[in-house]
Formats: sequence, structure tokens, C-alpha cells
Amino acid sequence: MDYRVTFAAHADRDLEKIVRFLAQKNPAAAERLGYALVDDALSLANMPYRGLAVQARPGYRRILHRPWFLIFYRIEEARRLVEIARVWDARQDPDAFHL
Repeated sequence: MDYRVTFAAHADRDLEKIVRFLAQKNPAAAERLGYALVDDALSLANMPYRGLAVQARPGYRRILHRPWFLIFYRIEEARRLVEIARVWDARQDPDAFHL
């Protein structure tokens, strides 16, 4: 792995909220989704620039975990670090989203 991947506190809370919500209906699916989202985020260690640039927030990029989840992150090239900033369920109110 070329880059180290870390999760900001807000991203950790996002993941917990997503998994907890789904677990109320389907605990097994919640566990699978949680691991899949973390795996997608960790995969940025090998190809951090594959995500799309976020036009409204210079320095941030995003990848999609189909069908509804966006993983927002930024790259600190000097430190070879990818910081996961948010894990967002795109079905939520867009006005509630802040990077």
C-alpha cells in the first residue's frame, strides 16, 4: 500500500450511523455494508486519485459505493496520507451535509 488511510471522527460517526440504522432491519446486511464501505475506503491506499474531484470543495475527492453511498476524502501528498472525511448516504437531506 502506497498511502496510509485514516478516518476522521466525522467519518467514523457516519459509518456507525449507517450501520446502526440498517441493523434495525437486517443485522447481517448492516455488517456486510459496513465492511464493504471500509474496504472501499481502504482501497484508496493503492489508487487515491481515482475518485472524482469535488468542484465545490477544492482538495476533496469522492468515490461512489453503489447505489447510494459517497466516500469523501482528501489526499495529503507530502505525508502519503488519505483522510476519509465523510461517508454519506446520498438519500439523506443534502442541506445537512457538510465537509
